Order: sequence, then structure tokens, then C-alpha cells
Amino acid sequence: MTPFGARLRALRAARGLTLNELAARLTVSPAYLSALEHGHRGRPQPGLVMQICGALDLIWDEAEHLKALAAVSAPRVTLDTGGLSPLATELANTLAARLRDLDDETLRAMLDLCQHPPARRDRPSS
Repeated sequence: MTPFGARLRALRAARGLTLNELAARLTVSPAYLSALEHGHRGRPQPGLVMQICGALDLIWDEAEHLKALAAVSAPRVTLDTGGLSPLATELANTLAARLRDLDDETLRAMLDLCQHPPARRDRPSS
């Protein structure tokens, strides 16, 4: 499940809507909406995200949060490390290989570190 899919499902449930009811409001198939909720359809298009916000009567901050989650919800990610350091390439490959082995606490810590990196220290000149 993607962050967008999990939030969409929670919002739909909180409003007491079935999958079929929300799909009808959006004029999409229930199968498509289910695939979005479960992360099987990739990142939703911005227009559909706006439709969802309207169909669920989301207030501004809820809508912005849902849009932000849509932006980081591609279930398949390709990372180009060309031009980066060998260490960056090693990290990307190790993360790809070991991501499924990491628990949520570790993932949260890593995400927090990436979103709020410590100040870079200048390297001493050699």
C-alpha cells in the first residue's frame, strides 16, 4: 500500500463511504479505486487527486496533505545515481536490496534523516 492509498482509504472510511460509492462519485470503476488504495496503479494523476478532494469534501489542509502523499506514492521507483559518489550508488543499491527487511521504526528514522538532514560539514582541504 502507498502513503496515498492508505490515506485515501482512511478518509473514505471516516466519511462512511464504500468503495463503490466513492468510485461512483469519481466516475471510475471500483476496481480502479481499489487498485489505487492498495498501491497497484502507481501515482494518481493530479486531476484525479483534485476530484477525490472534492468528492470527499476535504478542507484545504487535508487536500494539500493528500496531494503531497500522491507525489511520494509511486510504488516502483527508479534511482539514477549517475554523477553521484560511489558511496551514494552503494547506498541506493543496498537500500533497494534490503528495504523489505527494515522495520517501520528504522524506516521512519531513515525518512526523518532524509527529510531533515543534518547540516553539512565542510571537508578540510587536503
